[in-house]
Amino acid sequence: MLLLDTHALLWWLTGDSQLSARARAHITASARVYVSSASIWEIAIKTRLGKLPDGELLLAELPDALDAQGFDELPIVGRDAQLAGLFPLHHRDPFDRMLAAQSLRLGAPLVTNDGVFARYGVITVW
Repeated sequence: MLLLDTHALLWWLTGDSQLSARARAHITASARVYVSSASIWEIAIKTRLGKLPDGELLLAELPDALDAQGFDELPIVGRDAQLAGLFPLHHRDPFDRMLAAQSLRLGAPLVTNDGVFARYGVITVW
């Protein structure tokens, strides 16, 4: 079981070589891969702000792309919001604090190249 950070999801879907070989192998071998609703929200915001090239097309195709990959959407629940809101601000990004909270609740490693997650006790794969 794995949870994907937003950049890992984007790099997986676009075949970007920035996704490490180890991360790619873990995603391929995992029986269950989760994508947080927070990541979908983050992609939508970055698309609206013009920060993602081809973001509108990616966003429009995202539900089908997740289904095609066999990825499961992970909704945000109250416990996630509570924990993310109480975290110290090691990371100023609220989306990343949400991913940390969800990773801890599920006991699922987070596929990310962002080392700050370790400060929250999150196991990462990269």
